[in-house]
Amino acid sequence: MTDTDSAPTAFDSLGLPHFLLNSLTELGYEAATPIQAETRPAMLSGQDVVGIAQTGTGKTAAFALPSLASLDFDAVVPQILVLCPTRELSMQVAD
Repeated sequence: MTDTDSAPTAFDSLGLPHFLLNSLTELGYEAATPIQAETRPAMLSGQDVVGIAQTGTGKTAAFALPSLASLDFDAVVPQILVLCPTRELSMQVAD
């Protein structure tokens, strides 16, 4: 993954479900950051992804949005496991 200075990518072009698009709009997010736009296709195809970017670039959402988009709401089994190495990151992810 690379950090590029290309034009912003609209969230609706990433193929996210409506419930996520609505939530992003309500929270005031307008466009995906480069790391968010680049991780979506790789995660959809089942590839392992390592994202390296500076603080504040949206890495948490880069992994959370595709994971949430993949949930099967009819399944009553754990589907996502989130591991956080620090308390600060745990609090950020929980928010």
